[in-house]
Order: sequence, then structure tokens, then C-alpha cells
Amino acid sequence: KKLYAIDQDTKRLLRVSENLERLQLNAHADVEILTADATTWTAPEPVDCIVLDAPCSAIGVMRRHPDIRLLRQSTDIAQTVALQKEILANMWKQVKSGGYLLYITCSILKAENEQQMVDFFAANEDATEIKINADWGIEQIHGRQLLPEQGKGDGFFYCLIQKA
Repeated sequence: KKLYAIDQDTKRLLRVSENLERLQLNAHADVEILTADATTWTAPEPVDCIVLDAPCSAIGVMRRHPDIRLLRQSTDIAQTVALQKEILANMWKQVKSGGYLLYITCSILKAENEQQMVDFFAANEDATEIKINADWGIEQIHGRQLLPEQGKGDGFFYCLIQKA
């Protein structure tokens, strides 16, 4: 199998590379680390699975990163939602029939999570949600939402999608 790790931020990719080496995962897969734009990147062939850690407001990790309150503007959310939609559309094109896309954010905002998925499923008839049967988080219309809890972790959203 081949693993592609893409991000626009070269510094983040350096951390990915360091973590792969530290965990000795390079020995188990052919890994290609690419600085690329997820709105336009094209895989050389359709892929089995995409784990899309989407850019988001990071509201779900504000407890650990309080500076987010100072860095975020109210207008940022609409721009972020639009970027997520663009990335989702492009990444969905890369998934082969029968393949999967796992959409993840570290946000607790419905616009970035549940509503993003409602819009995605409305626009993609070849997409089916695979329900995440778990005892963690809160089931949403689509996906599962984890809320930040003291001593238990941050706020995250997950939705697993299969291509028909």
C-alpha cells in the first residue's frame, strides 16, 4: 500500500515525517509526504481511504489553546466552512468506488461538522454514511461529536463515508 500525507504547511509535514520515523511506521508502508493544496491535489490513481483532518476553527481544543479566542474572527467561520467544502469535494473525487473518507475536525461548531455533512450528502448521491457505533460522543444527523470535558479530552467531530 501507499500512504500520501499532504498539507500546505511544510512545518506540519516535518512533524509528520518525524512521527513516522519515531514510530517506525516507514518500514510498514510506502509513504510519500507532499506539500500540496488539498483543494486541487490529484492522486495518481483512485485511493482506498482518505483521512481528512479538515482545517477548522479549532474551537474544540480552545481549552488547551486559549489563544484561539484572540486569533479567531467571526468572519473566519464562513471562510473555513467554504474551504472545508472545497477540500471535501476534491478529496471525494480521489476516493475509488467502495472506498472510504473519514472526515474529522477539532471543532464543536455545527456549521463545520453536522451541517457540513448534511450539505455534503445532499450534493453527493454516491456517498453513504457508515454509522460509528461507539459509546463515546453524541450521535448527530451525520457523524459523532465529542465535546470537551475536563479530564477526558477535547472536542472533535468524526464522520465515516463510503463511496458507492
